[in-house]
Amino acid sequence: MKLSFGKKIQRQKSTESPAVDEYDSIPGLSELYFPDDSGEQSTPSVVNDIIDALLNIGAITAQQHKDIRQTVSRDASAAAQNPENVLLKMGLVTAEDILKAKASMYGMEFQRINPEKVNKLAFEKLDPDFIRNNNVVPVDIEQDCLLIATSEPANVFVLEDVKRQTKMDIKTIVCTPEDIENICSSFSEAGRVDYNVDELISDMGEVELVREEEDQFEDLERMAGQSPVIKFVNYLISNAIHDGASDIHIEPKPKFTKIRYRIDGVLFETMQSPLQMHPAIVSRIKIMSNLDISERRLPQDGKISVIIGGANVDLRVSVLPTSMGEKVVIRILESKSIMRGLEQLGMEPDAMETFKKQITMPHGIFLVTGPTGSGKSTTLYSAMSQMDGNSLNISTVEDPVEYKLDFCNQVQTREKIGLTFASALRSLLRQDPDIIMVGEIRDNETARIAVQAALTGHLVLSTLHTNDAPSSITRLVDIGIEPYLISASLNGVLAQRLVRKICPHCKQPFEVPEKMKSYIQQAGIEPQQLMHGVGCDKCRGSGYIGRIGIYEMLVIDENYRSIINEDHSVNGMRRAFCKNNGVTLFDDGINKVKKGITTMEEVLRVTEMYGKSKDEVFVENIS
Repeated sequence: MKLSFGKKIQRQKSTESPAVDEYDSIPGLSELYFPDDSGEQSTPSVVNDIIDALLNIGAITAQQHKDIRQTVSRDASAAAQNPENVLLKMGLVTAEDILKAKASMYGMEFQRINPEKVNKLAFEKLDPDFIRNNNVVPVDIEQDCLLIATSEPANVFVLEDVKRQTKMDIKTIVCTPEDIENICSSFSEAGRVDYNVDELISDMGEVELVREEEDQFEDLERMAGQSPVIKFVNYLISNAIHDGASDIHIEPKPKFTKIRYRIDGVLFETMQSPLQMHPAIVSRIKIMSNLDISERRLPQDGKISVIIGGANVDLRVSVLPTSMGEKVVIRILESKSIMRGLEQLGMEPDAMETFKKQITMPHGIFLVTGPTGSGKSTTLYSAMSQMDGNSLNISTVEDPVEYKLDFCNQVQTREKIGLTFASALRSLLRQDPDIIMVGEIRDNETARIAVQAALTGHLVLSTLHTNDAPSSITRLVDIGIEPYLISASLNGVLAQRLVRKICPHCKQPFEVPEKMKSYIQQAGIEPQQLMHGVGCDKCRGSGYIGRIGIYEMLVIDENYRSIINEDHSVNGMRRAFCKNNGVTLFDDGINKVKKGITTMEEVLRVTEMYGKSKDEVFVENIS
């Protein structure tokens, strides 16, 4: 039987190749692409890359297509790293043209989407943080099918994650990152408390002033109930939550009260309020958290539960007497900020595969290390969320229990009544546990019980405060655990830090100063790979939005077990780690710099005090 290949094969038959008639009868060759040699500048039938796609949709002419090909061939290394940047630098296409071409390549439709067109029920199918971090937004629901828009159509893993989270079939279109951000901002603004801050501060100044005498706490309570003070405190809290802050700092100064938010790990001053209103603001917060408003000499801790935009948010309050008055720090605890999928942690594929193996081990200890605020709890909670809470008995001992989880049993320590980490662990071992999470190993007693649990068939997850993964072994020895017990019970250690991500709205290639180029190259980074954010309204002029983890994974194998028994010093463990080609925090940070996720400055900021890299490259020399 002879197959007819249509127009494509007729073009090939017009050439002088004698072999065409032979191929003409071979089944399966009808899908081959035969170029048009007629001399006409026609649109290619097959798209090989983004440059062909741009020609195919008419964004560039045939001559421009040829010019781009020549430019790319001269700068092949830059094009291989990020061809879109090469195209944008040439000025022949826009970012929107590139997205239209990508949509064409993946057989999707490109649309500009206004927030007014978005179905609120569809938008609420995904967490706003997930939407922003992954550049994908639900737009509408069409007959049990979720219509989503993305600015990264090649990221099939995110699309699969959306299907898994929503449990719905999806249809995908392509839009711009600006559209996604506008949609998120629009829905966030809908839940924002709308106050005129200047008017609030002016109104507070008219409230009767309060003297500092000890017997004035009744006036403080009345004053804290005044409407302007209540509105101002509500504004501080709601504004901080909508801005993505993790902490609110309310600090008395000689002439005013300074208000600062910690966003992405860095403090930003947001406003100042009249100093004479500081006692009323503090008293209002104390009343909300059930603290003693008459006590201004001792530190106090409390907790507040509020509803913002329909979501429950817990606030942890700390009041500390200072020489200028009481300073208040409010920690914002949102469950959506800590419950993330493992794919969102930012681990490299090899590290992620190793991590998944570690948290499925039948017994042993797995430690996550790093300073306060480095994301250790997020990593452990994300790990436990992957476990089957129905078939496993998962229990935690924490101080405090900041996030309530429905897939495990959580125990809050209370040292005043003798419920310590150690005593709670002893009781848990009589509760038939499979997996135990210990908030922190702080002392010898807790460490010994954790080791005992690991050696008797339980998987123990915990945190430890150390600078890097290798020094965790030395830290356990310092606590008082014998090296042979560590080598027998410890499965692995994950050290981590959080670095800020470059703002996608003002991200640009970074021209490296000449004096830095040699140091950059020593780290294995080509200068054209460096990106930075120039600062815009979206990122408050910082050039960064959001954070991502950098990681250092140490897996205890037979080789390490011998080293632990022979030389468990910090230097000895670090030498062994580097000798085994371990990827350090610095190395992982450099990988993210190469990918344009973060900047060299951020990596140096969080790693320069520790084991920087296997070669200890250039850190001290970069200004």
